[in-house]
Amino acid sequence: MAWHKTIDGAAYEVSGEMGRRIVVTSGKGGVGKTTTTANVGCALASRGHKVVLVDADIGLRNLDLVLGLEKRIVFDVVEVAEGRCALRSALIKDKRFEDRLWLLPAAQTRDKEALDEVQMEAITRELAGMADYVLIDCPAGIEHGFRNAVAGADEALLVTTPEVSAIRDADRIVGKLGERGLPTRLIVNRIRPELVKAGDMLSVEDVCGVLGLELVGIVPDDEDVIDTTNRGEPAALAEGTRLAAIYAKVARRLDGEVVPFTNLEPQSLLGRLWGALAG
Repeated sequence: MAWHKTIDGAAYEVSGEMGRRIVVTSGKGGVGKTTTTANVGCALASRGHKVVLVDADIGLRNLDLVLGLEKRIVFDVVEVAEGRCALRSALIKDKRFEDRLWLLPAAQTRDKEALDEVQMEAITRELAGMADYVLIDCPAGIEHGFRNAVAGADEALLVTTPEVSAIRDADRIVGKLGERGLPTRLIVNRIRPELVKAGDMLSVEDVCGVLGLELVGIVPDDEDVIDTTNRGEPAALAEGTRLAAIYAKVARRLDGEVVPFTNLEPQSLLGRLWGALAG
């Protein structure tokens, strides 16, 4: 056994096994990557895991807003990398989860070159000694910010919408992740079953066929996501709702469970009530 420090600085004994470091990425901006990071992180914390969410989008941070933690930021990831503060001093505890969910915010007034791959890898490795999951919210695209975020990960979650442009860009990301040897799984976001049925939107099967990735989540286009995001209350926290059940299933799949996907076809009122109860 080896002694490490918990996130809040208290000593505890562990076997030496590290937490999982997962980068949440996309090819195209605006597909819901940050929202996905927040909701999956909350769902994992709700299952009892210790989770740290890292905002790697230097200069354009938004993860703090989605979580409703923006007023509590004192230090950021760049200041940690530069040695101006201790790592645990920069972590923001989400009090809704006692000691299970933490945020390491990005710097808002610096550019992406303020952090490099070596620094990010060192920071996320230290966090993985404190937590079960480290989720890294990656900037869109394949430039410096992407390389930093990916350097700190051992696996990836790729988020895309079922649009040709988003899938084309996502396919390029799949190639980049493959070059680094990162196991990658897929979340299809903002699916609209009525448009798929009418032939006006690609199906989940179409997206999986193009990208060739294991599917771990199908998230519908739902106005509640916008509402909860604006309020800093992730949809995963709204117990009894369809979105909360969907994100809970993503968390269970990440934990290795085999879970059926939620039926997103339009349902009657009775069907919706039953679906909410069944999860």
